[in-house]
Amino acid sequence: MQGVCLLGATGSIGQSTLNIIEQHPDKFFLACASANESVDKMADICRRFLPKRIVMGSQEARDRVATLCDGLPISFEWGSEALDSIAEDAQVDQVMAAIMGFAGLKPTLAGIRAKKRILLANKEALVTAGQLFMDEVAKHGVTLLPIDSEHNAIFQSLPQDEHGAHKRDFSKIVLTASGGPFRSWSLEAMKEVTLAQACAHPKWSMGQKISIDSASLMNKGLELIEACWLFNVTPNEVDVVVHPESIIHSMVSYRDGSVIAQMGNPDMRVPIAYGMTWPNRVATSVEPLDFVKVASLHFEAPDLERFPNLQLAAEAWYLGGTAMAVLNAANEVAVDAFVKGRIRFLDISTVNRAVLHSTDIQSVDSLDIVFAADKVARVMTKQYIAERNWL
Repeated sequence: MQGVCLLGATGSIGQSTLNIIEQHPDKFFLACASANESVDKMADICRRFLPKRIVMGSQEARDRVATLCDGLPISFEWGSEALDSIAEDAQVDQVMAAIMGFAGLKPTLAGIRAKKRILLANKEALVTAGQLFMDEVAKHGVTLLPIDSEHNAIFQSLPQDEHGAHKRDFSKIVLTASGGPFRSWSLEAMKEVTLAQACAHPKWSMGQKISIDSASLMNKGLELIEACWLFNVTPNEVDVVVHPESIIHSMVSYRDGSVIAQMGNPDMRVPIAYGMTWPNRVATSVEPLDFVKVASLHFEAPDLERFPNLQLAAEAWYLGGTAMAVLNAANEVAVDAFVKGRIRFLDISTVNRAVLHSTDIQSVDSLDIVFAADKVARVMTKQYIAERNWL
């Protein structure tokens, strides 16, 4: 039996993880879980899975969950220190890092330092502090399994040793992208994108922030940076290909001309279950792929004029240092501004470019530098947005 710490239990990744735990009660149990303010969802999780400890984002949310779950043998906690603590808990064997955004970095690092198996669904941890993050993984001898469907597909398409390390005998990584809801829209039409349209992903059911990032291809840009850290490559060694069917989740091109791809119906329970059970596999109740029904697959190059965030991510990687943390912070603030109706959809990339190119980039040798860069970039982005008339 493996104890799971589920960081971000009420989001889409968290819910899919709970589904796998529920399907395999002989293999997994929920030891600890966290959420921000989703009180009712967390209360339901507590009743169904009886975790040892849960952590909420505020004292008020903690108290409300505790009241709804009165009498259950659970420790109800709140705050960042408690969040780090559950990732280190003695009952935990695996940490599912599914807190979206920069907030997921510290508790994921706490799990690494406690030598837990890390199931990484938070791409921002690698984007903002990639070298430090991977150094910690190596230092503590931790098994790191990527959960993003694309990176999980790459992992499955590469030969590994018993620790998950890869042989370097490939020539290119091919990262697939659905293209999002605006793949076929003109630049002129994209000027009028609404929040509801940006959140309507054609293939995946995701939260609001990641859906908007997917629509702008920033999500793919962050995945490009993540792939570089995970598989020790540069952006020049990663091809991004738009594949609207989302059947091939990513591919690896080898030196001899072979290409190995991981395919399947788009359902996050597959990469989650693979990460939880690697190097083995378990049933997921996901419908098998019907090749006759699929019939054909299509591929096209991404349009960097309509989706400049992808190129900005590559630029940030080559700039190095704090550039990736700056871009991530700017994008989080810009997306929030779009959600609140302060800027338009296309303005997100305009904001990101301006902040990235006007910030002093520093080398990174500690998390303090990363946190400071994140804080400065957020202030700069808010000021940049506030000083202009966007609508």
